Amino acid sequence: MNKRVLSLLKKDILLEFRQKHTFYGIILYIASTVFVIYLSIPDKPDAVIWNSLFWVIQLFICVNAVAKSFLAESKGRMLYYFSITSPVEYIISKILYNAVLMLIMSSITLLLFLLLLSNPLNNSLQFTGIVLLGGLSISFVFTLMSAIAAKAQQNAALIAIMGFPLIIPQLMVLIKLSKAAFGEVFKQGMVLQLTGLIIGLDVLVLALALVLFPYLWKD
Repeated sequence: MNKRVLSLLKKDILLEFRQKHTFYGIILYIASTVFVIYLSIPDKPDAVIWNSLFWVIQLFICVNAVAKSFLAESKGRMLYYFSITSPVEYIISKILYNAVLMLIMSSITLLLFLLLLSNPLNNSLQFTGIVLLGGLSISFVFTLMSAIAAKAQQNAALIAIMGFPLIIPQLMVLIKLSKAAFGEVFKQGMVLQLTGLIIGLDVLVLALALVLFPYLWKD
C-alpha cells in the first residue's frame, strides 16, 4: 500500500484517539439505542424483528460515525492535503478509515444485540460475516456521500438526502441475505448470488469514488 495512504490513515486514527469523546459518543449511542429496544420489547423479539432492528440501527450508526469524516475537515486543512497528496490517495485513506471504524461499530452492535436481545441465530458465524460485509458496504456509500456533501457548503443534510435512496436497496439485500443465518431455506445458489450482488455494489461504489472524487478535489 502507498506510504502516503498509510500516513493519512494513521493521521485519522491518531485524531480519533485524541478526540475520544466522538468515538465514545458513538458507542454510547449504540448502547443506549439497544438498551431502549431491550426495555421496549419485554418478550424476546422473533427472528424477523431482530434482524430488521439490527440493520436499521446499523444504518443510523453509520450515518453518525462516517458522515463526519469529510465535514470535520477545515478548508485550510484540505488545501494542505491538496499540496502533499493526490485525490485518489486521500479518498482511499478515508474509505479505509471509515471501513475500519464501521467494522468496530458493527461488532459492538452485534455483541450488544446478542447480550440484551437473546440469540435467535442458527448460524452465528455466518451472520457475523454478513454483518462485517454489510458494515463495509454501508461505510463505502456514506463515505462517498460525505465527500460530495462536504463540497456543497458542508451541508450534512445532503448526506441523508443522497445516501438513503442509494443505501435502501443495499439494505434490503442485506436483510434478505441475513435470513440465511436464521435458518431460512433459500433456493440453491441464492446466498451466493446475494453475496455477489453486495460485493458488486461495493465495487461499483468504490469505482465511483475513485472516478468522481478527483473532480470534487479540484473544486
